[in-house]
Amino acid sequence: MEQQPPISDYGFLSDSRSGALVSKDGSIDWWCPHRFDGSSVFARLLDPKAGHFQLAPIGVGGPGYRVERAYQPDTLVLRTVHHTPHGSVAVTDALAAEQGARAHELGKNSPAVLIRVVEGLSGRVRMALDFAPRPEYGLLTPYLHEQPDGGVLAGAGPIVLMLRAGGLRLRAGTDRVTHEFEVSAGQVIGMDVAFGEAYGAPPARVDPLAALAETTRAWQAFRETHTYSGRYRDLVTHSSTVLTGLTYARSGAVAAALTSSLPEQIGGDRNYDYRYSWLRDFSLTMRALWVAACPDETSRLFAWVTRSIGRIGAEPVPVLFGLEGERDVSEHHCDHLRGYHDSKPVRVGNDAWRQRQLDVPGEVMAAVWRLRDYLGATFEDELREMVLGLAEQVAATWRLPDRGIWETRDDERHYVWSKVSCWLALDRAVGLADRLGDRADPRRWAAIRDEIREVVLREGWNDRIGAFTGAFGSPELDASVLALPVARFLPATDPRMRSTIAVLERDLGTDEGLLRRWSTDPAAFPLCSFWLVECLVMTGEMQRAEALFERVVGYANDVGLFSEQIDLSTGVQLGNTPQALSHIGLINAAWRITKPDSF
Repeated sequence: MEQQPPISDYGFLSDSRSGALVSKDGSIDWWCPHRFDGSSVFARLLDPKAGHFQLAPIGVGGPGYRVERAYQPDTLVLRTVHHTPHGSVAVTDALAAEQGARAHELGKNSPAVLIRVVEGLSGRVRMALDFAPRPEYGLLTPYLHEQPDGGVLAGAGPIVLMLRAGGLRLRAGTDRVTHEFEVSAGQVIGMDVAFGEAYGAPPARVDPLAALAETTRAWQAFRETHTYSGRYRDLVTHSSTVLTGLTYARSGAVAAALTSSLPEQIGGDRNYDYRYSWLRDFSLTMRALWVAACPDETSRLFAWVTRSIGRIGAEPVPVLFGLEGERDVSEHHCDHLRGYHDSKPVRVGNDAWRQRQLDVPGEVMAAVWRLRDYLGATFEDELREMVLGLAEQVAATWRLPDRGIWETRDDERHYVWSKVSCWLALDRAVGLADRLGDRADPRRWAAIRDEIREVVLREGWNDRIGAFTGAFGSPELDASVLALPVARFLPATDPRMRSTIAVLERDLGTDEGLLRRWSTDPAAFPLCSFWLVECLVMTGEMQRAEALFERVVGYANDVGLFSEQIDLSTGVQLGNTPQALSHIGLINAAWRITKPDSF
């Protein structure tokens, strides 16, 4: 049976509408062209039969073959150089930007075109093209129609794809297009795959070489409008580019990851769809974008949140939304897909939207607090109603159990971080009261805030273990409590936090500084390691913090991408990729090292 590449083998392409993954051996194994959380046309990532578009030298991976790749500076345009015994060839891949797009226009009207440009560098290299689209997560096999210009039109269900390959005349097979051709030094061949709707506008037609140049300029112009002057500039700039690539430009929402159902543990069942936007990630994302000097992105993201939440009633604020603010993203299983390395089920949708997670209002309020000066001395109606509604909901519900930051699918508990987030929500509401009008009740909010603090300090601390644990009355450690100093609930220098940090390092960490979320977590979670970096800075251990940061960033793949988790024994990446939280953690930790008293 066909072997699937390691998760870290994939590079990320984006047009800020959709994203694609391309492997080291030149195969596009994931693309949902309509939008990030839309249906796929290539999904070999989750099943060898679910569609791909491979373009690589014949004999890829054989004797004398090696590959090197890198993004063009300040872009998500990926250049892969294949070195073979017969010569070298470069393939440059991108998702096309709209003609003339610059700066903050990037992605708003993307044409949904995948560009692949082949360039001969030396010798003569025999190349092979294998185009096998399988729409609807592999449920559909399209009809293939040869076109007068040498291209092939693929159509099935609601979509069409047009493949063109420069001057090459392609022949349609029964269910795929295969073609071999030779590339000599100096020869350039541009290819593109354009997406269209069966009953809508036809696929866009572009000149691949011109579109590639235009896309490169668009990304670079975008990055020129964002300046970061702190430590680890290249890492921060690249991670902010990845976050931009995960941003759905039409609304400003940031997808938690590009993919669905990549496993936290090979063969396991914790395989979730992360192509939506989590309110929990919102505050962290805002913080990271602010650090990376992206104020326009923060304002767009903020507008998306207020619109998506809508009027707040008795029901819990939803945990996540679709990228245009859809609330119901109910989950179903794709039983026809075998999953990445047989890790099932494969899920589309995420039922975490139904959960009660009490930390969510606090995350949103923290973002409002961070942008309070930017938002004005008097809040507009929708923002004011959201802040008042969040404060009142927290005041009414903080004593309830919930599912916690890690979205457990077992019993609800009284999670420490959830309670601290309730404290955070009311603390920030008190500070914002003068902008909220006559219905603000800062005295009552402050009283409840102080009660929450007393309860957390009493019930969250485990004297026998010498640490704050994950939930009241539980001996189970949880790395989420490292966020307590970040939220300014308790100084990192407090003896209880110092002890907690030491216990978490000892019991959840590795010698390399990787940190699990809890003791039975099968892999490390990069965000937790970056939280630890911040805590070490705040305790004055700058040298240790820098060393830890530099070890953790070393686990990124060869093009600087982080997935959701890292295998403790092998160091390979696991889970959905690229993962926004991992890159957010990197940005915020770098800024903490730069300015220890920031935030």
